[in-house]
Amino acid sequence: QLPSKVSSHSLRVGNWSERKSHRLPRLPKRHSHDDMLLLAQLGIPSSPSSLTEDSLSTASELLSTRRARRIPKLVQRINSIYSAKRGKKRLKKLSMSNIETASLRDENSESESDSDDRFKAHTQRLVHIQSMLKRAPSYRTLELELIEWQERELFEYFVVVSLKKKPSKNTYLPEVTYQFPKLERPTKQMREAEERLKAIPQFCFPDAKDWLPVSEYNSETFSFMLTGEDGSRRFGYCRRLLPNGKGPRLPEVYCVISRLGCFDLFSKILDEVERRRGISAALVYPFMRSLMESPFPAPGKTIKVKTFLPGAGNEVIELRRPMDSRLEHVDFECLFRCLSVRQIIRIFASLLLERRVIFVADKLSTLSSCSHAVVALLYPFSWQHTFIPVLPSSMIDIVCCPTPFLVGLLSSSLPKLKDLPVEEALMVNLGSDRFIRQMDDEDTLLPRKLQAALEQALERKNELINQDSDSDSDDECNTLNGLVSEVFIRFFVETVGHYSLFLTQNEKGERAFQREAFRKSVASKSIRRFLEVFMESQMFAGFIQDRELRKCRAKGLFEQRVEQYLEELPDTEQSGVNKFLRGLGNKMKFLHKKN
Repeated sequence: QLPSKVSSHSLRVGNWSERKSHRLPRLPKRHSHDDMLLLAQLGIPSSPSSLTEDSLSTASELLSTRRARRIPKLVQRINSIYSAKRGKKRLKKLSMSNIETASLRDENSESESDSDDRFKAHTQRLVHIQSMLKRAPSYRTLELELIEWQERELFEYFVVVSLKKKPSKNTYLPEVTYQFPKLERPTKQMREAEERLKAIPQFCFPDAKDWLPVSEYNSETFSFMLTGEDGSRRFGYCRRLLPNGKGPRLPEVYCVISRLGCFDLFSKILDEVERRRGISAALVYPFMRSLMESPFPAPGKTIKVKTFLPGAGNEVIELRRPMDSRLEHVDFECLFRCLSVRQIIRIFASLLLERRVIFVADKLSTLSSCSHAVVALLYPFSWQHTFIPVLPSSMIDIVCCPTPFLVGLLSSSLPKLKDLPVEEALMVNLGSDRFIRQMDDEDTLLPRKLQAALEQALERKNELINQDSDSDSDDECNTLNGLVSEVFIRFFVETVGHYSLFLTQNEKGERAFQREAFRKSVASKSIRRFLEVFMESQMFAGFIQDRELRKCRAKGLFEQRVEQYLEELPDTEQSGVNKFLRGLGNKMKFLHKKN
């Protein structure tokens, strides 16, 4: 029955029989700014009270068509895989009474019921991650770091690291043989910078003890990350090459230290460094000086660097910073060459629960590429703990640390690794696609249906990419990097995509996240169980704190997909959540007045 009192969303229809027979389409509750502009262009009033049945129907169809067009075809194909695996019900109808009860009746099939062993394992994981949080309570979010990086120079230091022979021994030690700029004033910042510079040679030559002079060597590009005591991160971009000459000689590493995570941009700089080094080392340093005087490029902008090269004259090098550098330093192709889909999903699950993960490989570039790739799978969350893509053998004791970490080790360090008293950790051999050591529960960490969707979408990656596309926006997605990113983004949309519905605002304008209401609103018991553990992680804590402190709405690809997801929700699911939130808001106001 229609309400006796006409609301602002209801329409006045002639008589009662007409009212009963008219089932009018409803516009979605959330309209973007673009949607409202579209209504205006079509001459359709945006106020529901002034709509007629025809205009309402037309607007609804146009907006739904526009939204479908806005979602790339590849993303729609990924979403359909998740929908087929997940089922229809996503969010529950909530009320104040059932949210306050300790347990909620599961509305899923009986196949999702937990055995005693499964519940025991879940409880152990929950206790483990809570104890881990107490050991390492601080975190930084990627968004906060990006804000701090604005107005910075392109890079902080440029160093050349060479191998020097130890006195009376046949082994070599890495040393900085050139540094720009020089450190001058003995301030606190300078002392911190000196400490960083002392560590750089070990990361440039993590395998220094294995080197002997060679006559031929193909140049190799890799990167590392330095984490300061305050949690700040700096990237080291390295090009290892053999200097010009005859006979056996030792390689040297040209390394750029920057706060900017932008692998392709610095790879282009290192290409130019290698080209100049092939002529003369003296040509490298003026180029790096002119580069440091260049402005820090804004996202999507290009800077031009004027240089001079003997024989070629004046040159202009263009360096472009991508609009979205999230995947800019990521090579998923290398990850999928080294590991099967199932192994990648097991590693992803272990990182989500902030476990210790060790990669082992023969090449520096393999360790660097695979480490950065698995961290990129966590977007929109960011890894908050120790992250060393290439760990120098002299620092291998770090793997005995009781807190979470993701580190990479060269295969030559494997015998020493096996002798160390390493706590529970997942050790992955990237060369043979197998686990050297594991916890044996990696297949049960993620919600079963969503894990099946992840696996199916990734197994069909080539088929999904090669399907015909009729949208220009698909060009950005129809790459391996684009597809893999979208598959994992959809996993997070399915699990935490409703988070914004549970960010409430008090009378002071402060935002607060309703944790239990958020978790219990999910219909699937397996997802609720997963969230109970995942919500204790520092990744999740950092993500929510960033959203609570923001004065404006978060932007990015994940937020776009969340908006599209919320528009997909049936009215019954959204209205149930909204009704609950109104009740929660009223209760909070009552308690505030009472206090």
